[in-house]
Amino acid sequence: MSEILSLATERDEALARARDALRAGELVVVPTDTVYGVAADPFAPGATAKIFTLKNRARSLPLPVLISRPRQAWALCDSVPPGAAELAGAFWPGALTIVMPQTPDLDWDLGENVGTIALRMPDHADTLELIEMTGPLAVTSANLSGEPTPPELEQVRARLGEDVAIYLDGGPSKAAEGSTIVDLARRRPAIVREGPIGRDAIERAIGARIGRA
Repeated sequence: MSEILSLATERDEALARARDALRAGELVVVPTDTVYGVAADPFAPGATAKIFTLKNRARSLPLPVLISRPRQAWALCDSVPPGAAELAGAFWPGALTIVMPQTPDLDWDLGENVGTIALRMPDHADTLELIEMTGPLAVTSANLSGEPTPPELEQVRARLGEDVAIYLDGGPSKAAEGSTIVDLARRRPAIVREGPIGRDAIERAIGARIGRA
């Protein structure tokens, strides 16, 4: 049976139990600086497949990965493309996801990612600490594919139900939209999705014009 654990009143226990559930291949809903996300340990056999099944998400939409510090991101990349360090320095932690070439050594299943990986460092202290405990996590919005993500955790639980082992309660979501996504893996950098961080800010950070995917 799934549980809701409060980060306000039982933070240490909640994070420890979430860590253990993730290591066991279970799903955990976590708060972020944008919307709630459903997380899996990408190194736990079969864990990420549960996200695709639960959300009815197409495997052609690979799962993003949350990291707790930029050096984790660079370790997951085959190469760090121009502009990546500048964007990370300007907007991490924060609502920016950067798509980069993935190192071929990773033995995990994020979907049909065609050699790329989408990385973000969220601006949320509790979730950053959890990632420090577990390592990088595959995380996508806590909703059914094609539906908006509810701001309240009880609404999230009503949609995702018992297939999630633990729901970490961090209060209402701080934002109504997901992160901005910038693809640096293509020949010309492009915005895949514009969110809280706009095009002008992205272009100022990298010192160049950016296209649209």
